[in-house]
Amino acid sequence: MPLPPALTQDQRKEALAKAAKVRRERAEIKEKLKSGSLSFAKLLDKAAKDDTVGKMKVLSVLESLPGLGKVKARRLMDAAGVSESRRLQGLGAKQREALLEATAKH
Repeated sequence: MPLPPALTQDQRKEALAKAAKVRRERAEIKEKLKSGSLSFAKLLDKAAKDDTVGKMKVLSVLESLPGLGKVKARRLMDAAGVSESRRLQGLGAKQREALLEATAKH
């Protein structure tokens, strides 16, 4: 296993602050999905432009949708041929289409 990079105290502090900011942004996005103020389709469009969104795991996003739990989210991903470790930016066109169609029904 590779060792973490040698960072100065200032670099480490900046990296920790940046990571905390990204976690807050992702938590806000998941909350918007749960409340219904953000749709899955709009999130996929945003994923192509925004790294913070694009690097979110598809499974955690699907689990955040209202009416979808852990089991249903995994079944959707299996049906669409999406790996559990896949991130939003890495979805293929057919996978996106299958997920959008499946989430539109819920």
